[in-house]
Amino acid sequence: MQCEKCNAPLDPKLTACPECGAPVPQNIEGFENTMEFQKELRSIVVNYGARAVMNKDRFIGLLSDHIPDYDKERRLLINMYRMGVLKILLEDKNREIAVMKAKSFMLGDLFLAENASEFVVACYTYLLGWPYESHLKVLPENEDGSEKKAEETRKRPVDINESVFTPRNAFRYRLSGNITIPDGYTKLEAFCFDKFGSLRTIKLPSTLLAIGEYAFSSCKRLRGLELPEGLKIIKQGAFSQCANLVVVKIPDGVLEIEDSTFSFCTSLEVIEIPPSVSSIGAEAFSGCEKLRKLYLPESIKFIDANAFSYCPNLTIYCIENSYVHKYCLATGIRFILVTSAEEYELD
Repeated sequence: MQCEKCNAPLDPKLTACPECGAPVPQNIEGFENTMEFQKELRSIVVNYGARAVMNKDRFIGLLSDHIPDYDKERRLLINMYRMGVLKILLEDKNREIAVMKAKSFMLGDLFLAENASEFVVACYTYLLGWPYESHLKVLPENEDGSEKKAEETRKRPVDINESVFTPRNAFRYRLSGNITIPDGYTKLEAFCFDKFGSLRTIKLPSTLLAIGEYAFSSCKRLRGLELPEGLKIIKQGAFSQCANLVVVKIPDGVLEIEDSTFSFCTSLEVIEIPPSVSSIGAEAFSGCEKLRKLYLPESIKFIDANAFSYCPNLTIYCIENSYVHKYCLATGIRFILVTSAEEYELD
């Protein structure tokens, strides 16, 4: 493999060319022709200039001309372009944050499958000349002919909308104190259990990938909650005003804690936030008056100014010089510097 910009030999395991810094092409799991798309997208920029990319009709026409085959992938790139994904990537000067926002938009708002969103990001970052390495990158074949993937044990992503649990499904549990949702469901629709006053505990299916907006809002008696390990999305206000909720462990894989997710959970004392989270939205923990200590990982690159409003007893544990550390200094929130999550746990 050679660099398209300077012709230097490339190691496919690298993210950028060591000579010129240009991105190294990569295939994404489930999209084994990603490198072909990356090459053609880059050729559009080289041959027609960056302005052609910013002109919607022009770019879509060029994309159809350059990639006449692979209808599924071409339609996916065109649809995401129309939905503004490329625009999102260009809106933030910090590339890491821009990529995070684009992925969060596709996964959380458009409910795109994880490998599909990775394909789009890999293509558009390559078009822009940004080095990017996907966790679903497929490495070239080994000598024995087998493909080595970045995560060999990862299962192929499931469509989030494959099996949706709706408010109509939830209605029969209206007066139940303890609920078990059977396996198979991949998404809880918005407002499913909103204002279920009798609900105390709920067992969620291991297959669950997404919890919709305000799905459990105002469940005043809800205390017992274990979020499944495969969960990827928790939408806005999902657990707002759950006054008896005490402990929540967010699974590794959730990218964002959206606006008002745990607002006015007045009994919340323990919340575990994994290193996959990169953003905390407006009033996400507002009014959590019993929340005393919280470790925020280095992965977090954005916290809204009001995310922890009305949390009078809160001390945030964070890494020195991290974004979280600077956020605490700017907002006046009490903080303690640690070197790792383990040090926080021993505190």
